[in-house]
Amino acid sequence: MPTIDVIIELSPEACLAHYEGRAGMVHTLSLDGRSVAFPAEALRRVVRRDGVHGVFRLHVSPEGRFLGIRRLSA
Repeated sequence: MPTIDVIIELSPEACLAHYEGRAGMVHTLSLDGRSVAFPAEALRRVVRRDGVHGVFRLHVSPEGRFLGIRRLSA
C-alpha cells in the first residue's frame, strides 16, 4: 500500500470548518514537495484540542485514493 508523508498545521477553527463540512478537502504538501488533497473527514481521527499539527502518513490505494491516516510526530 503506497504512503505519502505530509505536514499538517491546522488551528482549532480550521478543523471546525472541516468538521462542519464548510471545507470538504484538506490541501497540504508532502515532505517531498508534492501537493496533496484528501477528505477532511479523515481529520476526525487525528484532531486534538489545539487542532492538527505534525507529520502524518497517508495510506492510499495504488490508484491514489485515500485509505487512512496515522500520526508520525507532533
